[in-house]
Amino acid sequence: MIDITLLSLFIPTFFIVSLTPGMCMTLAMSLGITIGVRKTFWMMYGELLGVATVAVASVLGVATVMTKFPELFQAFKVLGAMYLAYVGVNMWRAKGQLAKNAEQCPKTIKKRSLFQQGFFTAIANPKGWAFMISLLPPFINETLPLAPQLGILVAVILISEFICMTIYATGGKTIAKLLTQRNNVQLLNKISGSLMILVAIWLASS
Repeated sequence: MIDITLLSLFIPTFFIVSLTPGMCMTLAMSLGITIGVRKTFWMMYGELLGVATVAVASVLGVATVMTKFPELFQAFKVLGAMYLAYVGVNMWRAKGQLAKNAEQCPKTIKKRSLFQQGFFTAIANPKGWAFMISLLPPFINETLPLAPQLGILVAVILISEFICMTIYATGGKTIAKLLTQRNNVQLLNKISGSLMILVAIWLASS
């Protein structure tokens, strides 16, 4: 049904990716501060739907390439590894700022608007697409049926995203104080960058 070895590697790898500050995590943190955690859950639900959509679309598109053009897929993996390494190097060189500041939201914002904001943030995030296209295919075992593997991997992704967004939202004020200090952001960027580079090396050699 699924390769346990690949799954055991995928879970910590994607959790690290989810935990890295980005558009969705910064948005969750900002909403947790401005409107509270309970309302922020509605943004999270939309974001999870968006992430699931991106994940499934990425794997199905790449799966077609895998079966018809295996050599092209190998080249694509190398390009994906290069992109991850590029992200890692940029994190190392970052000058102590979070990826993006989330838009300020009024406390009276509607649940539907929060849901839509989360969904479109996930869909429109180019880094989200790049990470999914780069990270998911290497964890697919070509000798096993695709559907059950994809279902389990997407479930892992959604659980990781939800846990990390909840951490950012519930600890919004504390995290904001810690991460807005220059040295702490630089340290976080260096750790995250190093992990991204290690993932890139593994991806290129897999």
